[in-house]
Amino acid sequence: MTLQEELEGLKEPWDVVVIGGGITGAGVLLEASRQGLRSLLLEQRDFAWGTSSRSSKMVHGGMRYLRQGQFKTSWQAVRERERLLIEYPGLVNPLPFIFPIKKGRAVLKWSVNLFISAYDLMAGRKAHQFHNQEVLSEMLPGLGDARSYGGFSFLDAVTDDARLVLRTIQEAQRRGGLALNYVKVLDLLKDQKGRVAGVSVQDQRSQKTHEVRAQVVINATGAWADDLRALCGRPPRLRRLRGSHLLFSQARFPLPSAVALTSPRDRRSLFALPWEGLTLLGTTDLDHEPPLEKEPKITRLEGEYLLEAANQWFPGLGLSSKDVTATFAGVRPVIHTGKADPSRESRDHAVWVEEGLVTISGGKLTTFRLMASQALKAARPWLRTGSFAAKEGAYASRDVKVDLTETSLPGTKGPSPDRLAGRYGFLAKEIQTSLSGPLFEMVEGTQTCWAELVWAARHEKVVHLDDLLLRRTRLGLLLPQGGAGLLQRVRDCTQAALGWDDHQWQIEADRYLALWQEAFSPDLLS
Repeated sequence: MTLQEELEGLKEPWDVVVIGGGITGAGVLLEASRQGLRSLLLEQRDFAWGTSSRSSKMVHGGMRYLRQGQFKTSWQAVRERERLLIEYPGLVNPLPFIFPIKKGRAVLKWSVNLFISAYDLMAGRKAHQFHNQEVLSEMLPGLGDARSYGGFSFLDAVTDDARLVLRTIQEAQRRGGLALNYVKVLDLLKDQKGRVAGVSVQDQRSQKTHEVRAQVVINATGAWADDLRALCGRPPRLRRLRGSHLLFSQARFPLPSAVALTSPRDRRSLFALPWEGLTLLGTTDLDHEPPLEKEPKITRLEGEYLLEAANQWFPGLGLSSKDVTATFAGVRPVIHTGKADPSRESRDHAVWVEEGLVTISGGKLTTFRLMASQALKAARPWLRTGSFAAKEGAYASRDVKVDLTETSLPGTKGPSPDRLAGRYGFLAKEIQTSLSGPLFEMVEGTQTCWAELVWAARHEKVVHLDDLLLRRTRLGLLLPQGGAGLLQRVRDCTQAALGWDDHQWQIEADRYLALWQEAFSPDLLS
């Protein structure tokens, strides 16, 4: 179906319109489609442009939430983590985590053991273990004065957050849902009783406006949720918090497993973990004041804060801003309870129904499916169609069986079949059989093959070059200078599929490089 045909389809009545193309909106679209509802998702920028491509990449229960007494949040997240590990192998992967403890801190050792034991109990299995200093120094090379430490290991999970969004949307479209990016909601439409009954939208490419009618409108816009609620005259209920991250090469910051750190400045919980061949260090937790329309970015002070913690725990590395290969920051919505310390705010989610507008916000990437189910449960009084045959919160991708052969060709090193299946689900086989030869070579220094860029350019609604390099693939975060040195090869592979002439390509390349410098460059730390 062409874009024009999809936009023409907006005129038809829908059962559910979901606003927001992050992981929560994608989850709602999939659950609604699975229940037989005519479902439409609208995203004003690109899919996963906001928080869902800028998270800490962890699918986890939140050990620190347990320590803060947020037991419900951790319970839900641990249970959802276990489901995602089973249903998305190759995309949601186990991640060994280490919690180092200095000798002599018996009370801390006792309390950490208690919380990790509760963590395992929630998961239904024992995965933690205490290690003495000799073992720990082998597990974490470079840990400062390793003779002074012991530590616990436990299990969490890691993902590519943007690809999780894309795969969820693709599975929803397979079931009949429709997702459109770069379509902005301008206003809410109301019926004669004053209840929200649709939206007025504008296609950001053509600037044409459309009216979309629906039985229910679900606001899954995350940090933007209060802006949409304001159209119903409702006061803000969210707190927008920025989390910033640093990326390093594994050569400069070698890390075989994730490690829980604390800041020497304020004792906040931090982490460092291996991700896509790099080491990721995060995260800050600050009130975000700039307009949401602007790309969020790290500040110099945040960078100093993170580097200070890394050097406290790994002093032999002598890390500085010059070792950082890229940065990124995201804005997460949390329910505002007025706590002075942003890190003490609850990470639970909430559903509000106001004049028929169903809003789902707060929460974590890990619990997106639970949030989707609860949003649709709140919407049911107004839904007159759909089977609702599926049990709440139970949708799964286990019915999608992917059988891939090895992708390596003579003389090439291709992508892992498990990785392809995880990232693309039911589409992986088609990707494998439709593209061959040099396209299945890996982009140097990454786990991404060139075929993934071509596939995205042809099939994944890429509008701008940053859609391709920062979200469909993560090359903009993984390669030096955002991949500037490989743009000619990217052009050779994808320009025809994107339908851009030479002039348009140059506009997009210049735009991408300027954006990367503005919001993802390590120069922001200077």
